[in-house]
Amino acid sequence: MDKLALRLLLSERRASITPESQGLSRPTRQGRRARGLSQAQIDQILHRAPDTYGRLESGRYPNPPVDLLQDVARLFRMNEQEWIALWRYALGQDPPRPLDFRSGGALPGVWREILGGVRHPAYVNDRSWNVLAHNAAFEELFPHRRVPANAMRWMAVEPEARGVLADWETAWAPVVLPQLRVALAADPADKTLCAIEQDVLADPVAAPFYRSASAYSHLDGDERPLRHPTLGHGWVTMSAAQPLAAPGSRLIILVFRAGPRHRHGRPAALRAPVEA
Repeated sequence: MDKLALRLLLSERRASITPESQGLSRPTRQGRRARGLSQAQIDQILHRAPDTYGRLESGRYPNPPVDLLQDVARLFRMNEQEWIALWRYALGQDPPRPLDFRSGGALPGVWREILGGVRHPAYVNDRSWNVLAHNAAFEELFPHRRVPANAMRWMAVEPEARGVLADWETAWAPVVLPQLRVALAADPADKTLCAIEQDVLADPVAAPFYRSASAYSHLDGDERPLRHPTLGHGWVTMSAAQPLAAPGSRLIILVFRAGPRHRHGRPAALRAPVEA
């Protein structure tokens, strides 16, 4: 537990919530009137025993329960990065899930500009694989440069995809469809993913792969064959990352190399130099 950082985070966020916004009033007695909610008012709002919140903010609450952290974070309108910080300061670990289970549905608009500066095909998608933004090099991967609205649906069931994604039945379907299962396991109520699953199950080619899908969910670093509409047959290395502001979303960069597969192995892992 990092008591100082925890106190600073919570006290700052507490000061930003006015009592009036919660249907409460400020104390009228004389004395110092702190900005925002008092610690006692937070206990009142959250229906907690007296000094529950005070123990948390001061670092006197070892191993605070998940529901307390969640209630405090939502009351304080924390974003996902603040939610992660709260867990690290209070429990020394990352949270098991986003604060908002719908997180990953929106990204800061600057990502469009960022993608424009990437020379490799690149795009960002939300938690349901809807394509939110992409660069010009990504458009070139599709016949007639028509970028699909949803990357997962295109890879899984579109006939056009099976021409671009070379060796689809052996190199793509066995690794793409398990990702759909993993996403649905995390959020079975996602309407977009449920609709894609129904499309997959109705597809006589994709359905058998989906029903027998392995536990595979790896993406970052994979190398797969691809027929580029203008550059011809080659191999693409998948590079994946997650924007911190939207857990569940993905940044995908595709490093394409035309020609036969490189046999010299993958580039060495990036590591900081070891000090002598």
